[in-house]
Amino acid sequence: MVLATGGTIAGSAGSAIARAYEPGQIGIAEMVAEVRALGLDAELIPVEIAAIGSQDIGWPEWARLHAECRAAQADPAIDGIIITHGTDTAEETAWLLDLTLAAGKPVVLVGAMRPADAVGSDGMRNFANAVRVASDPQAHDRGVMVVMGDAVFAARDVRKAATSSIDAFKGFPRGPLARVTPSSLDWFGPPDRTGSLARYQWPDTLPRVAILHAGAGMDEMPVQALAAIGCRGIVLAGMGQGNAPAAVLDALEATRHAGVAIVRSSRVDEGIVERNLEVDDDARGFAVARALGPAKSRILLMLLVASGISDPAEVQAAFDRA
Repeated sequence: MVLATGGTIAGSAGSAIARAYEPGQIGIAEMVAEVRALGLDAELIPVEIAAIGSQDIGWPEWARLHAECRAAQADPAIDGIIITHGTDTAEETAWLLDLTLAAGKPVVLVGAMRPADAVGSDGMRNFANAVRVASDPQAHDRGVMVVMGDAVFAARDVRKAATSSIDAFKGFPRGPLARVTPSSLDWFGPPDRTGSLARYQWPDTLPRVAILHAGAGMDEMPVQALAAIGCRGIVLAGMGQGNAPAAVLDALEATRHAGVAIVRSSRVDEGIVERNLEVDDDARGFAVARALGPAKSRILLMLLVASGISDPAEVQAAFDRA
């Protein structure tokens, strides 16, 4: 099953050398026909979900994707699921689905860094790689994956680390799960989620959770503004180990006492955010994101709050398990 949402992989610039382009211009039926012409040993069933840039993806598309994935996982005629997706928020969609789907049949997100009509476009190669991964028996029981730049990443680890490079996607704390080309696939370890069920129920809706980016000289007013618009959780994209000016931390603590869940993450590209180093998390009632960046921390915190979990110790336990 191929679920299409648009993105650069379906984008068109109208010129092989143009800089600007429009995402989601090529229908999934046309893309699937091109992949079929490559001679891959797979039957592809296209389903159009959306034709948008992934900066605009949200609850309606996520709900439809989740429902289609659940149905495909239950259908014995379907061996794997591919989702074509823009790269800007691929890590967020992948993580949301990974947390709310069983880890049996492979679910593979794939995108492109260059539109389909650009010179050196990577879309069809990435798509062919995704077909190889999704149709491989060893791809089962690994959860949701992202295939980009001849690499296979777990949803938990993957992130977009560059704005325009072909190899823009990286993995932390683990690197790639496998290397893939249209003619080869080499896994670096066995499946690690055999029999794993969905970790969280799909919610009726997602609560408002915001990311607050810390900066030097910042005061408490942005925290107060987020609380005023009804945020039920705030993820701090802090400096270094998830730090922020004292006024910001004090405001976050006051917000926590008002019932808002607070998670400290880092604006740094990669690393572990530890508890109780420069910030007294125990005293302030904060949780820390560990290896999750701000974007994926927000996804997990939304699911936790939607599940009725906001106690700092319970939130921390969930991030420790992530």
